[in-house]
Amino acid sequence: MNSRKIICEGEIILGETVIPCYVLEDGTRILSARGMQESLKMVEEAEEGKSNSGTRLQRYLTQKSLESYIYKDKPKDYFVPIECYKGTQKINGYEATVLADICEAFLEARNHIILSPRQKIIAEQCEILIRGFARVGIVGLIDEATGYQYERERFELRKILNAYVSDEILKWQLTFTDEFYKEIFRLWNLPFIPKYIKNKPSFIGKLTTKYIYDKLPIGVVEKVKENVGKTANGNWKYKWHQSLTADIGREHLKKQITEVTTLMSISESKEQFDYLFNIKYKNDPQLQLELNDYKKKK
Repeated sequence: MNSRKIICEGEIILGETVIPCYVLEDGTRILSARGMQESLKMVEEAEEGKSNSGTRLQRYLTQKSLESYIYKDKPKDYFVPIECYKGTQKINGYEATVLADICEAFLEARNHIILSPRQKIIAEQCEILIRGFARVGIVGLIDEATGYQYERERFELRKILNAYVSDEILKWQLTFTDEFYKEIFRLWNLPFIPKYIKNKPSFIGKLTTKYIYDKLPIGVVEKVKENVGKTANGNWKYKWHQSLTADIGREHLKKQITEVTTLMSISESKEQFDYLFNIKYKNDPQLQLELNDYKKKK
């Protein structure tokens, strides 16, 4: 079996059928083996308190009566499951087009041989799924031809931005804690004194953007900047967090501040902190130059 990492997940909905789906780090589209099995009605009712595994699908794919239709023009390893990992959780799946191949095979078999009662049920479900594929496919083709697929993406982004970014500038509330700044000052070897607390060095703003704001959903920081605006002197009119919604945007920000402060507190150096941060957020350290530039100007 191939073993690969899942980077995206979702669900395909075809009428009353819901199939978990995934995208692997190499771009392969995968359907859950268990989801495919259930969508094809290859499972009897599970015993109470127990779930069905995805192994019954393999048993149908190797039935002698169906073999010439299932493996028509296909190599023997075509239907070998792909072993995927969501973190440490193992998920067995198949390349997405395999489901259509199975459906076509069962429908062709129905035209040429007498199916068993269970095979007939599966074939009927295959016909329903094939019709569903056609409906979804034509919609997808129209969306691609007209460019509406990008409008859908923008619509989804707008929903996220509306959830995170307020149309109004909220009344100022203390969001960044003293502990957050104390840890930055400690790791970057700056004294935590009134001079630097009141007028924080510019590189600290860059650190805050990288470690905190850049971990908000894509597009949020740009929308915040648009909302806040700058003065004639080029300074921000308000603090960025004042433009976040109180219930979602601000709460996500506070959570991020807490997580980053914790990572800093257990680090003995900024290099160790960057290492831990990169493990958690898969981001590369980039701000040493800004710090060096600041120190040269002091």
